[in-house]
Amino acid sequence: MQAMENTLGKWKNGLSQTRKSTFGKIATFFGASEISEDTWTELESLFIQADIGVETSLEMLDRVRSRVEHLGLIRTEELQQVIEQELQSRLKTPPELTWGNKPSVILIVGVNGSGKTTTLAKLGKKFQTQGFSVMFAAADTYRAAALEQIQIWGERLDIPVIAGQKGGDPGAVVYDGVQAAISRNIDILLIDTAGRLHTRYNLMEELKKIHRVAGKALPGAPHATWLVMDATTGQNALHQAEAFKEAIPLDGIILAKLDSSAKGGMVFAIQEKLGLPVLFAGLGEKPEDLIKFNPEGFINGLLNRG
Repeated sequence: MQAMENTLGKWKNGLSQTRKSTFGKIATFFGASEISEDTWTELESLFIQADIGVETSLEMLDRVRSRVEHLGLIRTEELQQVIEQELQSRLKTPPELTWGNKPSVILIVGVNGSGKTTTLAKLGKKFQTQGFSVMFAAADTYRAAALEQIQIWGERLDIPVIAGQKGGDPGAVVYDGVQAAISRNIDILLIDTAGRLHTRYNLMEELKKIHRVAGKALPGAPHATWLVMDATTGQNALHQAEAFKEAIPLDGIILAKLDSSAKGGMVFAIQEKLGLPVLFAGLGEKPEDLIKFNPEGFINGLLNRG
């Protein structure tokens, strides 16, 4: 019970930026006035400002409106519960993660600056805490800073790192990483990839190659591919995600920097447009601030409940 309260508290604190900018206005919108055409116009504007996206906002409001008419509600204060239920219905609870393969190979992908390498390190710490042995493979061979960053994290967390030469073949690093994880009997191998712009065709092709190489090194690998998205970029990140999804199979989304974002509404658009679960959200700098996505905690945090 205590752990649940702590987690809900983290959501509340972590979503303060989004709440202050947009969802706070939605939460204080409901009062004793009668529902009118202006109510729907204002709600539409608030939803779009909250970065839910035009299409998703209009769809949600259509459903809310038909429910309000069906229930015969006339005051804006009665709208509140209907809207909360609609928001809740659009969020999937992430699946339980089970690791039946040894090693289980997880590919971490995303664009430059999304927080990908830091998120990978936080995942390593999380899995360690759960009792798994972890290894990192540094397949971002383009940036010396990325290699240095992952090695610093490896030393800090006591997690071995398999790396190649700067400018070397990332596919070779992936192959070596998988082989090393097999020989050392590692539970989970986390592979860091070069942050790629979704508009760069050759880099997306290379990502496909990395995916194939993992499968050659260990049939069935990668067992999961997770896309790290920067929550501060809002709707723009969706276009990136769609390009990644076209290039390789994705299993889930990790939202980095959600605590720094005023654009938490993008979570609804992610679920709607991509049909992928949000698995984890970054609500702070520390490794323990990467927490499993919780729809109830997320909505309570947005609307300042609990």
